[in-house]
Amino acid sequence: MTPSPTPFATPSSSGRSPVGRRAVLGAAAAVASASALTGLATPASATSAGRSKSPRALPGGGDLGPNVIVFDPSTPGIQAKLDEVFKKQESAQFGTGRYALLFKPGSYSGLNAQIGFYTSIAGLGLSPDDTTINGDITVDAGWFNGNATQNFWRSAENLAVVPVNGTNRWAVAQAAPFRRMHVRGGLNLAPNGYGWASGGYIADSRIDGQVGPYSQQQWYTRDSAIGGWLNGVWNMVFSGVEGAPGQSFPNPPYTTLNTTPVSREKPFLYLNGGEYRVFLPEKRTNARGVTWGNGTPRGTSLPLSQFYVAKPGVSAATLNEALAQGLQLLLTPGIYHLDRPIQVNRANTVVLGLGYATLIPDNGATAVKVADVDGVRLAGFLIDAGPVNSATLLEVGPAGASADHSANPTTVQDVFIRIGGAGPGKATTSMVINSRHTIVDHTWVWRADHGDGVGWETNRADYGVRVNGDDVLATGLFVEHFNKYDVQWYGQRGRTIFFQNEKAYDAPNQAAIQNGSIKGYAAYKVADSVTTHEGWGLGSYCYYNVDPSIVQHHGFAAPNASGVKFHNLLVVSLGGQGQYERVINDTGSPTSGTSTVPSTVVSYP
Repeated sequence: MTPSPTPFATPSSSGRSPVGRRAVLGAAAAVASASALTGLATPASATSAGRSKSPRALPGGGDLGPNVIVFDPSTPGIQAKLDEVFKKQESAQFGTGRYALLFKPGSYSGLNAQIGFYTSIAGLGLSPDDTTINGDITVDAGWFNGNATQNFWRSAENLAVVPVNGTNRWAVAQAAPFRRMHVRGGLNLAPNGYGWASGGYIADSRIDGQVGPYSQQQWYTRDSAIGGWLNGVWNMVFSGVEGAPGQSFPNPPYTTLNTTPVSREKPFLYLNGGEYRVFLPEKRTNARGVTWGNGTPRGTSLPLSQFYVAKPGVSAATLNEALAQGLQLLLTPGIYHLDRPIQVNRANTVVLGLGYATLIPDNGATAVKVADVDGVRLAGFLIDAGPVNSATLLEVGPAGASADHSANPTTVQDVFIRIGGAGPGKATTSMVINSRHTIVDHTWVWRADHGDGVGWETNRADYGVRVNGDDVLATGLFVEHFNKYDVQWYGQRGRTIFFQNEKAYDAPNQAAIQNGSIKGYAAYKVADSVTTHEGWGLGSYCYYNVDPSIVQHHGFAAPNASGVKFHNLLVVSLGGQGQYERVINDTGSPTSGTSTVPSTVVSYP
């Protein structure tokens, strides 16, 4: 994400100064006004999965390493330590620092935790309300002159916040989840000065006051409760959110589903007395609202002793040895080079990263491969492509996987993929989902448009996400800038709730993106063989700044079948840098001129 130069002015009725934004469209018209804990003891299935019949060569548990910083209410100098980490990370967009800031249950006062790149802040209670920050957890964009479109790779989780002035600021872009949070006040998603912003994702959170997105171009909120929602620019999507605005796309651009079809919240680290454990929330169907609203959440728990606590420098062979012994993986913050895939072969395996632990496959390897088994949970890490082309970076299930996982699906949550930016990287297809019933819950799969190692062929990556498995659900799908298709969907009965895309900025000319007789590759392509598919709240944007004369025929392509349905689609030309002829297939009005006005289709067919 980088900004277009088009200015934006907020409605004069707001009383605010003009808002700069990446691209714009007269958003003036868009501004609108107890479950008991089950099985805290380790479940039988997890117990057997976590033990080896023979003595372990590798130990479970251990310390969390130097970049996991743990506070309790009596810790001296908390603010100074927070400031120290932020100073390192504020503008380190492609740096190597990785940090997790963890707060033990209790109450903390007078803090402003500013969160920079590759920094996660989280509470260590079972409920967000176990750990209260009387202060702020802040993301702003001073480092980038008030432009929040590059505030990537940071997170907040499992905390209650009582903002000093009544409203907490969380001005983020992609790959910056806000999970399992309780804001006892309002939430402002824009930077100071209301500059450009392009996010974002909230799940399992309660915001007592109003959420003000202001300049945010798009946002997805899932299974939460909010006190209100101020406005929308292009694409605001809600599923299972108490207090969400009603369905009104395209004006205001709200897509609202009463429930989320299937969800299972991300695993998280917590303290049970003095013992670290990892909580595994249970699956919900037709979910609505937070999981923790009536007290302790429902799910199961594993002790840290059942995890191999990995440190940077460990080999892929050692990680695989730990998995083969029956251990889970906890990846502490840092960079991990892999000469072969991490191979997840056992049902119910957990691979959980802290502080944006980053996996770099060397020599063209795939970073992670998952067998066609039940209940794997991948969460909280970044995969960075290496300089030698990888055929794939993440594979969930082998080719031809066909087992039914409806009762216990694999989840991929806050797993982000990057090709280029931090240095040269290449991959043919970044994420491949072969296993049925997989839930991809919040990912950003990004071929870099800025940073180091960036160019049409330099960080070549033809395909972003390919879904071969049937019955796959994506909730919060962000995929950008691939040389050909960003998303290809071959499985039956697939569903996507919220999609954000930009086509590759750097296409040198029309010929470079020609797809047979079609001008350009669709951002989201459903295969001709698919008979059942559904999507809600999907947007694709183009910004062909190398050759602004490029024409993209459509953002979306799908077979004309009665079971293939789309709701609330949009395409946008950012400042006239390239144009779309249609929205989906041959339907929808073309974009035109430099005014950055979306072309929308409310229902297809």
